Amino acid sequence: MTECHRIDVHHHILPPDYVDIVGDDRIGPLILAGKTPEWTPEMSIEAMDRNGIDMAVTSISAPGLWFGDTGETVRLCRHCNEYAAEIRRAHPGRFGMFASLPLPDVDASLAEIAYALDDLGADGIGLLTSYGDRYPGDPAFAPVFDELNRRRAVVYFHPTNAPCSQCQPEIPAATLDFPFDTTRAVVSLLFGGTFTRCRDIRFIFSHAGGTVPFLAERIGRLANLPRFGEKVPDGVLAELERLYFDTALSTNRLAFASLLELVAADHVLFGSDYPFAPEATMTGSVKALQKLGLDGGTLRGIERDNALSLMPGLTRTPTGSG
Repeated sequence: MTECHRIDVHHHILPPDYVDIVGDDRIGPLILAGKTPEWTPEMSIEAMDRNGIDMAVTSISAPGLWFGDTGETVRLCRHCNEYAAEIRRAHPGRFGMFASLPLPDVDASLAEIAYALDDLGADGIGLLTSYGDRYPGDPAFAPVFDELNRRRAVVYFHPTNAPCSQCQPEIPAATLDFPFDTTRAVVSLLFGGTFTRCRDIRFIFSHAGGTVPFLAERIGRLANLPRFGEKVPDGVLAELERLYFDTALSTNRLAFASLLELVAADHVLFGSDYPFAPEATMTGSVKALQKLGLDGGTLRGIERDNALSLMPGLTRTPTGSG
């Protein structure tokens, strides 16, 4: 048995009202299983214990909260955030939380930032890579990022199925659309000027950044055009090197070789994608990460210490064994 020391920054919850309102017809087709996974906090803890995971920072996955009704989104967002805070209280030391925002409503999102960070004590904010046809670098979203920057927040991005991505509807969105939408979100934040303007936000992107590491040099060529270059005065690669990335579904030599060419290992965080990726995938990710030839300090950093550097409030004594 190994010590439970890992911190999982990519771990989802399925609050009861969320599942009832959103429905399996929206959730199921996005993932390989084709149906909404069964989930309870106790199931998470049991899977964590079996895989040496001390703490999971929870978030809402795709398809998120926005389906065209602002009032419903605001109510559902509050329910999800309060539920995340509730399970954290019920299971001390096992869960952190990335709070959701009711985007694209900017005013409601500013109110929820205050409630989530000040009243609920969230460890950061969890966003999707797009909201309908709008990406996070959209000028309309600037007040949200400016407030998060003022608060020096951690902002975690999870991909979703954007309307422009559905060229092959027979392929689950998680396979192709999610990595590409992550890339679009990063490019939007680059050339919308958000990364340059919001230096105090610590950004985390899922799944080793989608296709960002592979396309980084190609994306960088856009800076040769004045309208893009003026948004990244330090250069594209310098901005990308400041970002953080999780390992979910990416603990393989092809993804890691590209990722570690882009960022230092201390910008990589362990993520499982549970329960949308089943426990077998969690187990496989843990084992595969240990086989990548990383030295002990680098591995410990990815599995735990890098997350604590970003979110010191997660600090606690590791549980005994798991």
